[in-house]
Amino acid sequence: MRIVVALGGNALLRRGEPMTADNQRANIRIATEQIAKIHSGNQLVIAHGNGPQVGLLSLQGLSYKPDEAYPLDVLGAETEGMIGYIIEQELGNLLDFEVPFATLLTQVEVDPKDPAFKDPTKFIGPVYGKEEAERLAKEKGWVVKADGDKYRRVVASPKPKRIFEIRPIKWLLDKGSIVICAGGGGIPTMYDEQRNLKGIEAVIDKDLCSALLAEQLEADLLVIATDVNAAYVDFNKPTQKAIAQAHPDELERLGFAAGSMGPKVQAACEFARHTGKVAVIGSLADIEAIVQGTAGTRVSTAKPGITYR
Repeated sequence: MRIVVALGGNALLRRGEPMTADNQRANIRIATEQIAKIHSGNQLVIAHGNGPQVGLLSLQGLSYKPDEAYPLDVLGAETEGMIGYIIEQELGNLLDFEVPFATLLTQVEVDPKDPAFKDPTKFIGPVYGKEEAERLAKEKGWVVKADGDKYRRVVASPKPKRIFEIRPIKWLLDKGSIVICAGGGGIPTMYDEQRNLKGIEAVIDKDLCSALLAEQLEADLLVIATDVNAAYVDFNKPTQKAIAQAHPDELERLGFAAGSMGPKVQAACEFARHTGKVAVIGSLADIEAIVQGTAGTRVSTAKPGITYR
């Protein structure tokens, strides 16, 4: 099978953990131990989130003068290299020496008129208490929104239109390489009035980009790996129920938060509808079981309705 695995940025740097290189490597090791188990007989493409990582670089950039700080598209490119490097190293330590890897900087086109620029929803960086978040928003010109009982910075998250490197990704897969690409949803780019491509201050949702990537690669399975083991109804309430299987139409009717599970559900539904294949939302630690069909929330047009675990 050709499988696209999308690793959540919050799973690689977990909520509440110190955002250290050691913690990130330890979490990536959990993912690579699972991915190594599904390598045999499959073509693998690994995408990943980068919200905490971009946020960390952005915080480091606050020590610069305002006109010296690097924009989000450049920080996104930096995180693609950083996370790809660790994934390659950790996965390479588990697989045969002859297995090739390639991490690709991936430019993704967005529409400058996308309505997302008027309503930022994408969380990046660490969590803050309300008072600290409001102070930072005032000082830095940020937009901040509630994320559970905490607050985080949000930026625009326009929809991906085109993955520029799709052809070299296919070439590498055909040569047997494991490809790490579309990190953080890719580097957001757009054409100006002179048809020159340039970066834009935004973060593309990695799940929506991964769905587009999987569709254009004609993948057999899209795995959206995050820090929870399924999509839930009434999440974190006494009445919560894990969804085992769902038709896209039924799943979308439930309604999920735009800043957390919403994009994952949307991505899974779009891939299932456009391809007739299966997308699964589940835990980073359950990737092997997800591929085997025994874990996560499976989204498919094959049968109607919703079933629960």
